[in-house]
Amino acid sequence: MLTRDDPDLGALLDAEARYQSGCLSMVASASLAPPSVLCANGTVLSSVTAEGYPGARYHPGAVHFDAIETLAVERAKRVFAARYANVQPHSCSSANLAVLAALLPRGGRLLALDLDAGGHLTHGARASVSGKYYDVARYGVGSDGTLDYGAIRDRALEHRPDVIIAGASAYCRYIDFSRFRDIADEIGALLLADISHIAGLVATGLHPSPIDRAHITTTSTYKQLAGPRGGLILLGEDYLRTCSDGRTKLWQLMQRAVFPGFQGTPDPSSIAAKARALAIASSGDFHATMKRVVDNAKALADELQALGYKVLTDGTDNHMVLVDAQAAGLTGIVAEQALEECGILGNRNKIPGDLLPPTVTGGLRFGTNILAQRGMQPSEIRMCAGLVHEVLSQVRMLTPTLYELDATRRDAVRERVTALCLRFPVPVDRV
Repeated sequence: MLTRDDPDLGALLDAEARYQSGCLSMVASASLAPPSVLCANGTVLSSVTAEGYPGARYHPGAVHFDAIETLAVERAKRVFAARYANVQPHSCSSANLAVLAALLPRGGRLLALDLDAGGHLTHGARASVSGKYYDVARYGVGSDGTLDYGAIRDRALEHRPDVIIAGASAYCRYIDFSRFRDIADEIGALLLADISHIAGLVATGLHPSPIDRAHITTTSTYKQLAGPRGGLILLGEDYLRTCSDGRTKLWQLMQRAVFPGFQGTPDPSSIAAKARALAIASSGDFHATMKRVVDNAKALADELQALGYKVLTDGTDNHMVLVDAQAAGLTGIVAEQALEECGILGNRNKIPGDLLPPTVTGGLRFGTNILAQRGMQPSEIRMCAGLVHEVLSQVRMLTPTLYELDATRRDAVRERVTALCLRFPVPVDRV
């Protein structure tokens, strides 16, 4: 019907579906939303306006949406073993900003991982509103690229932040949330854990959970949970913690932080899609996929190292592999664009000690979420690493942003990428 009524838009959407099917997406910040999730995200719920929460709406007509949001909340609590869940945030970024606005006055002090060391914009980066509204102190990584908890404790004792953020968008190793909580308790700070990139691993027990260690946990629902664009706020044992006013419980503060504090109307269709994705995340198939994600990432790191690339932290514990592009004589943007020409998607990324601007970068970030969802095993991942090498070893960098790549080599790699994608099509489930 869409193609009939709007052929221009329909053609573009069809082209995007073909593009995704024919690319090796090794983007770390994405996963594939199954058709049933896509279906739930495009329903008659888009016509429902219902500010507030189930049973306490500011509009009529939310009787079925109330049941759907309640279902999503219960599924989120079950998947993450949480005591409280808020499923309304439109993204993890909005969840983070709502939490910080609730916990900190303007100018309040925040301690978080530096952006160049793998942090996130909403963790106090200067380009973000979080870096403009709050007094931000930063911690980094040690000489081996991993978190140095002794140094983090020293930074916390020096700056005495009100909130510490544990979490990253470009960090390949386990995060010890218990050590972070010990540091937070020692100085009387609150701990916020952002698990956007590792939510699927946390949900399946393949990464230690922060739910009962952090005071508050946030996550996106699309980076690894195979859900729609959106976010969650989760609380564990601290959900009944009394806030500084002596009356409000932490869960109540989080309710108010999202609505009316930071956003108005929720997206009912997105919440329905979150409910569907969370049901999938509780299945045995999802656990098997997450196990494959980790196995594939280790294989990717090992193979890239064997091919001569400098892999940060000498490997990975999650889905992510970071490569020093400059050590290979390239910049992140040149590597990214050359690979994209050949149907391989990875993204440029800042790495520790990187002096290049974020539009260029000295690093390259890969992830194995989507390849694992397509059914690829370590043997195919090693083939993907070989294809990456075949491209990058043939790139002639002219400037930090310009390069040459032989068209014959490009087309040959593209044919092999297409053949591999045909062997492992994008999975389809029953709606």
